[in-house]
Amino acid sequence: MERTLKGASQVSKAELGKRMVAVIVPLCAGLALGGCAASGSQTRSASANSNDEIAAMLGQMMAGESQMKGAALEKKVEEASAYPLGSADNPVRAHLPPGQRAYLSRLRCVDLSRPAFYRAGSAGLSPYGNIVDLYVVTCEDSEPAESEVYIDMYHPGHVEEAAVKGFGIAGGRTEE
Repeated sequence: MERTLKGASQVSKAELGKRMVAVIVPLCAGLALGGCAASGSQTRSASANSNDEIAAMLGQMMAGESQMKGAALEKKVEEASAYPLGSADNPVRAHLPPGQRAYLSRLRCVDLSRPAFYRAGSAGLSPYGNIVDLYVVTCEDSEPAESEVYIDMYHPGHVEEAAVKGFGIAGGRTEE
């Protein structure tokens, strides 16, 4: 019998592990290839450029900035809107962990109570090229009983006003 995370009926530890590998392996491969660029037929300049790109990407993540900006981000947001808000294909956008918690704290269950939530882990890349977090959100004695909400925390200044399906939201609007 496969064990699941406490309270997570749909996401097993094995599945979360697979999702994390989907993020970590490409990142490690990129770092390794950047290092390999310094040997063989690659010039030192090419290696420096590759390492600079990796460093820039990691720097953006550490600063809480999205890998995608401007018109490219707007286009991806429009494409993602074809999927339910809070899904892996259309994660809620927020700024850093405080933004994630602020969004989840504004959600309301059907009985208008605040749901409980916990971070189940990283769950791969968002459509915007950033690591996405998976939260399990539960409404005790109300609906929805348990939901999974994907949140991309690399969107400075963005405050999501819409609620994920099944919830209301304080200070915003319900998902239509």
